[in-house]
Amino acid sequence: MAKIKVTLVKSTIGCKQDQIATVKALGLKKIRDEKTHEATPQIKGMVTKVSHLVSVEEL
Repeated sequence: MAKIKVTLVKSTIGCKQDQIATVKALGLKKIRDEKTHEATPQIKGMVTKVSHLVSVEEL
């Protein structure tokens, strides 16, 4: 299965609680944190929800 690299590029200050929880569930804590995940439908949905806060690269 394909992998994606998710990077937090904007702060979660002022975001809704569900968006903050999604960023934490992706394993991102600070700006410029990067995590690699499998490109499952669940992860893609999480990335879509916080697309304005993260950048995504396909590996």
